[in-house]
Amino acid sequence: MHPEVRQEGPGKCPKCGMALVLESEVHKEPKLMVDDQGLGPLTWKSYMPLIVIFALLTAGALAATWKDFGLVNFVQAFMAGFFIVFAGFKLMDLKGFAEGYSTYDLLASRWTGYGYIYPFIELAFGLLMLAGFHSAGLLWVELAVMLFSGLGVVIKLAKGEEFMCACLGTFLKVPLTKITVLEDFGMAALAGLLLLLI
Repeated sequence: MHPEVRQEGPGKCPKCGMALVLESEVHKEPKLMVDDQGLGPLTWKSYMPLIVIFALLTAGALAATWKDFGLVNFVQAFMAGFFIVFAGFKLMDLKGFAEGYSTYDLLASRWTGYGYIYPFIELAFGLLMLAGFHSAGLLWVELAVMLFSGLGVVIKLAKGEEFMCACLGTFLKVPLTKITVLEDFGMAALAGLLLLLI
């Protein structure tokens, strides 16, 4: 993904967290991959995967709550969908996610195991909410986890470092910018909103 990164021996890319490969293996890849210089210039199309996902989550939450629509029901349905969908993307390549996540999360950068656990935490949040568990205790845990996750992103952005967002796993190239901060802190805000409303 970042062919300009080179070092003696195995390791991880400091920009995206992916495992480095032998230079001889890189030349076996299709030309498109060798010429890939990272994310390239950022345009609104760079965010199209997130736009589509959030539109589908909103439509799903509206469909799930149309018979008994209310702000609380809508937010609960949206959060459940968010956690399940984003966990699913991460679980499709758990190792790749954990490596990418370790480049910016405060805990995963010190203990790689947290990157392997985090998608299951999100999945548990989503499944519990889908099953109707909306206790204050669960919401406080969600609030804390999302705030902590967002903190690592804020620190990276403050340093001006460019790297890949691991929020959608390794399958989609999504730039890690203020949008990711909005995702983490936005979910924390929704958990806080539910704490105030229920």
